Amino acid sequence: MELVKNIFFNTDKLTAFSKIKISYTGKFFSDNSQKVFIHYGFANNWEKTFDIEMVKTELGFQAEVELTDDSSFNFCFYNENGVWDNNNGENYNFKIEPAELDLIALDDEYSLISPKRITKFYLWKKKVKIRFYRVVTYLPKIMSGKYKRKINNNE
Repeated sequence: MELVKNIFFNTDKLTAFSKIKISYTGKFFSDNSQKVFIHYGFANNWEKTFDIEMVKTELGFQAEVELTDDSSFNFCFYNENGVWDNNNGENYNFKIEPAELDLIALDDEYSLISPKRITKFYLWKKKVKIRFYRVVTYLPKIMSGKYKRKINNNE
């Protein structure tokens, strides 16, 4: 997904507590800079700032970032010469969507259904399917009189 010209993410939306891959094809890529770094932080005050060296590929400079907050994701880029690409002083700012509850693994004490209950339900469901198959398969044979029971001669 392209959010801003020359910046791409590997996801459609930024979700809290997830890893994303950023691809940058801006001025440092076109100027053939050897090293590019992403400087990023969270919230409006750039809390918890980090710097990561990006990897140069055919598709641009790329880095994997873990979103550890659910407010906003702020970042800018700089190269080995100390030249910054900060969106003309505005920086790059994107809202982070809160994580969906069904995507978060809960501890055993908070889990909704115990594994034992799931196993029992699964086995019960399999038994019902087998019995239904037998009824559907053998009932027409019995009703038409074409069903013959196999007799063991070894007894």
